[in-house]
Amino acid sequence: MSSTDARIAQLRQAMSRRGLSAYIVPSSDPHLSEYLPARWQGRRWLSGFTGSVGTLVVTADFAGLWVDSRYWVQAEAQLAGTGVQLMKIALASTPGHVDWLAANTRAGDVIGVDGQVLGLGAFRALSAAAAKSGATLEIREDLLDEIWTDRAGLPDAKIYEHVAPEACVARADKLAQVRDAMRAHGADVHFISTVDDIAWLLNLRGADVEYNPVFVGHALIGLDHATLFVADGKIDDALRATLAADGVEVADYAQAADALASLELDQTLLIDPARVTCGVFHAMDPAVPRIEAINPSTLFKSRKTDAELAHVRQAMAQDGAALCEFFAWFEGAVGKQPITELTIDEQITAARARRPNYVCPSFATIAGFNANGAMPHYRATPQAHATIEGDGLLLIDSGGQYLGGTTDITRVVAVGTPSADQKVDFTLVLKGMIALSRASFPRGTPSPMLDAIARAPIWEGGAEYGHGTGHGVGYFLNVHEGPQVISYRAMPGPHTAMEPGMITSNEPGIYRPGRWGVRIENLVANRSWLTSELGEFLCFETLTLCPIDTRCIETSLMRADEIAWLNDYHQTVFERLSPLVQGEALAWLERSTAPISA
Repeated sequence: MSSTDARIAQLRQAMSRRGLSAYIVPSSDPHLSEYLPARWQGRRWLSGFTGSVGTLVVTADFAGLWVDSRYWVQAEAQLAGTGVQLMKIALASTPGHVDWLAANTRAGDVIGVDGQVLGLGAFRALSAAAAKSGATLEIREDLLDEIWTDRAGLPDAKIYEHVAPEACVARADKLAQVRDAMRAHGADVHFISTVDDIAWLLNLRGADVEYNPVFVGHALIGLDHATLFVADGKIDDALRATLAADGVEVADYAQAADALASLELDQTLLIDPARVTCGVFHAMDPAVPRIEAINPSTLFKSRKTDAELAHVRQAMAQDGAALCEFFAWFEGAVGKQPITELTIDEQITAARARRPNYVCPSFATIAGFNANGAMPHYRATPQAHATIEGDGLLLIDSGGQYLGGTTDITRVVAVGTPSADQKVDFTLVLKGMIALSRASFPRGTPSPMLDAIARAPIWEGGAEYGHGTGHGVGYFLNVHEGPQVISYRAMPGPHTAMEPGMITSNEPGIYRPGRWGVRIENLVANRSWLTSELGEFLCFETLTLCPIDTRCIETSLMRADEIAWLNDYHQTVFERLSPLVQGEALAWLERSTAPISA
């Protein structure tokens, strides 16, 4: 029996003792984080699937893992022989796990899930589905605590202050912004669970979540006071005093639920239903007046100030210089010494670590050669990775956390001689990336509406890609940040409006399963372009500074204006990066930014 079989069997025994007909294990924690501390990696522990997103459902005679197209290949390999069935989200023949439960439960059945890690929106959808079949939902059962004997405790990394000059807005001023928004909503108190919102609001950073400089905690904000709930020992006396000077009290992490339960009936609570769990929500007295609206901090932190953008530009230059050093090494070493996808990660991280104000990677480096590059969220492991040799395309998606910004960049480079078909795909993706880079649009345009601009050249070439074109990026915070998202699959609601200061990725792609993948990614910032009697218009400022491999371009497919954009971009890259590099890195930069012609 495999470890997965044994663990699923243990879960079924615990379900039987509780009278549960089904149990759901989401990829989530009490803060609905994208990257999870070890304590909440239950879905990974149970199923053996290591991808970042997926939902496991277990019944007495079925175990299934629902994942989207980014993870189908990985999940199929990791679930083989485990007894866990791969359920492919977005296939017409495969219902989502909520619909599956509605169809496979009956009156009297009880569906269990740990409400402390189930989002409020997901809870409402599950409750509606259970009602259709006559089943009920039980959210008080954390069965993992019973069967996961060596489960990790709360993360205990120290919390530290993000200080000037990189912290450009004072804590007191951010609290005042949020309180003004609370008053506008008619709220007396506001509860926040999302860790990046709390880190931004209080100018604090931590190391509880891999790749993101955040910490596990909750916050309760009043009109004249605030309480931060974190595990004991994470904040030293000096920082505690600094917070107290701004009216922020520190309390134990476990007291957050009690604080919610103690709210008075004359206090109106502002809470974001998309950013709290149902366990938190149900800790409150239902008679307490509530206003459901997006966290004001989510909107505020997405709009970087001019001072923050200045620091981001410096971080981008240092990041670009690190990449020059890496690519110079790579071109000199490939074919002459053994290089694997794992080597890429080691070398690119080492190059960044030599740069000022570097803290850590912003996500796990994706280095995929040829067929591995066709998996958008591929990650090489010591057990499964490719050697870089022969001809083809190497896709590298990587990023860094700096005190003055967060970077995220994808480049595809030629190894040996790329094929004609590979060059066509590369050029179509480049055309899409350039098209979006050059876009201008009215302020307030819902971000999903911009997606077709990048996809049009790719669609014209008879290709498509399964992921979104762009996600928001934090300021020395999470590499994936809302509320804006450039994807036609996203709902173009009012909170997706494009506003000045937002930083978003621009990353179209084409993926040929089993053959190769192409993705080219820059980060762009919304900037004011012009104001007329017809309104205010925004454009994109390209922030990322790194050459695009012109050896992979089929220039006959490029228009003159597209070539001009690329040459102008490369001239900017050379001017910004050349003072920061020398020797082989400078020589590589000069070669790689040379202008091209049709």
